Amino acid sequence: MKDRHLIHLHWRSGFGITPSYLKSAKFLSKQNNVNSIFDISKKIEPIQLDLSEFDQFLKTPYKKYKNIHGAEAATKLRQKSQRKVRELNFEWLKKIASSDCIFREKMTLFWANVFVCRDNHIFHIIQFNNTLRKHALGDFGAFVKAVARTPSMLKYLNNNRNVKLKPNENFARELLELFTLGLGNYSEHDIKEAARAFTGWNFKANGDFIIRTNKHDENSKTFLGVSGNLGGDEVIDIILKQRQCAEFICKKIYTYFVNPSIDASHLNELTDLFYKDYNIEKLMRHIFMSDWFYDENNIGAKIKSPVELMVGIQKIVPSVFKKQRQVSYLQKMMGQILLYPVNVAGWKGDRYWIDSNSLMFRLKLPSVLLNNANISLMPKGEFEDDFSDFYNQKSQQFKVSDQARAYFETHYANISKEELKAILVLPKLDQDTDEMLNIYQHQNAYQYCIQLMSIPEYQLC
Repeated sequence: MKDRHLIHLHWRSGFGITPSYLKSAKFLSKQNNVNSIFDISKKIEPIQLDLSEFDQFLKTPYKKYKNIHGAEAATKLRQKSQRKVRELNFEWLKKIASSDCIFREKMTLFWANVFVCRDNHIFHIIQFNNTLRKHALGDFGAFVKAVARTPSMLKYLNNNRNVKLKPNENFARELLELFTLGLGNYSEHDIKEAARAFTGWNFKANGDFIIRTNKHDENSKTFLGVSGNLGGDEVIDIILKQRQCAEFICKKIYTYFVNPSIDASHLNELTDLFYKDYNIEKLMRHIFMSDWFYDENNIGAKIKSPVELMVGIQKIVPSVFKKQRQVSYLQKMMGQILLYPVNVAGWKGDRYWIDSNSLMFRLKLPSVLLNNANISLMPKGEFEDDFSDFYNQKSQQFKVSDQARAYFETHYANISKEELKAILVLPKLDQDTDEMLNIYQHQNAYQYCIQLMSIPEYQLC
């Protein structure tokens, strides 16, 4: 494969590529490189945390625990759970940065912004996150049904309060609007009927799914023109029979993995394929094997998400992610905190990641993480003051440059600056940026790498 195509493939299927991997993989065919990505990611490695101190939280409903142990003890336990969720945030980001199953992690990250959910119950949110990971490359229909059964989703969209005498439409509405069909492809009547079909869906104290039959509406329902005593699974099956569902998901996948600007003929091609059996792995293989995926207009066409930006730096120079508080701060400053979506629609992504403040922060990030020094692109005004205050107070959190430099000097000794530039910067550079980089040619490779990561073009992948 061409170097450029291989770099593009690994940004879309992961978070970039190292020079050493590029040198070994470039001699393989496209088929072999794509197969390697999928073969490595067949293994499912769930996130695991030590939750032994929360045994009571799992076995006893919160209200019952409160009645037994008192309000203060219950509040403390809930706060502990919230802190553990923040720990999960840190562990997930580290897993994204270090897992061999990198494509499965990239898909998990993608699906987390489709099936958007938020929960401070540590057992439930880990289960939800691992459900995304398990089904990320599987059957989409089974995926939707599995997500709908998780305690986190049942709570987040109030489906655990959806009963036959008082249907709650929240889950049914978002299932249709955000998860499967999109606005304009169903009626308000369809929402009401779908909500009735999902009545009685709930979970036990230990998180196991249950349908409370005495709360389920067993009367006839008509959904998208199909009538009968429909349950939740039947509603999902009816949705999957709509070609619009396949198109809706393919649009999301195309804008995330190919280009924010959709090519109608390519979308139609993908929709036809996905509609046949809703096999996610087959769809993604088709994308990565398609010649049009490697068209120049698709290379460097996306603005990196904050997670892609941070993990991309970590991939080139490991040792960045050391402290939970540091990583939380970076996510907050750039507007993407894993497990804490902005709303049920998720992050809009691409150009919405960038405003004047976030861009200045992103440009300065490589220098702060890897060099503890200022660079030529200096943020000005109130933002710089805010950043300097944090940096002065928490500078010890960012002092990882000794380890980073040692790693770089060991692993990049035989990499030229031109090779480094080709790997890190995909868009064509304008004359001013090229001239600016030429000024830094005399610097060592480590400093030159930081400069490359600090130009606006590095924000694209």
